[in-house]
Order: sequence, then C-alpha cells, then structure tokens
Amino acid sequence: MATYIMLSTLTDEGRKTVKQKPDRIKQVNKEIEMMGAKVLAQYAVLGPYDFVNVVEAKDNQTIAKISMELGSRGTVHFLTMPAIAVDNFIGALK
Repeated sequence: MATYIMLSTLTDEGRKTVKQKPDRIKQVNKEIEMMGAKVLAQYAVLGPYDFVNVVEAKDNQTIAKISMELGSRGTVHFLTMPAIAVDNFIGALK
C-alpha cells in the first residue's frame, strides 16, 4: 500500500455542510474506505488548507479515483501528493 497526503480545502458549500453536520467528515472517511483506501490520520488545520489527511491506498489510480469522486461533488478541493517514508527515501539514495 502507498501513502498519500491529501490537503483539502472546503468550498462555500462544503463549509455549510460541515457547519450543519460536523459528523459528515467521518462519513466521508468511511466512503473513502469503501472506495479502497484508508484514512490513517486527519487534522483540521489553519491556513490555506482546512484539512491534512494521511491516506493509504493501493496505487495512484485508486487515490486519483477517490480525489475525482469527492472533488466532483463541489464541496471540497484536493491537492494529493504521494509520500515516501524517510527510511525508504534514504534507502533509494544509497
């Protein structure tokens, strides 16, 4: 399984939804699992992004499908990046 960092920003509609139904955040995490990935960690943050998510998925195609599916709803925008564990990165350099 590969690890991905998903930075997400809510749209105006997304902010309304989360304000009215804060538990929607956890429901989306369950949807992500049904699409073949797992949210390992999730943080609400201040700044240009609203959430930082650490997600594990089988491959780039799976995470791309998830980003497209969730983004197509019009409630959130994503910046998704593959992440490499530092030990693996160091090993690749040797």
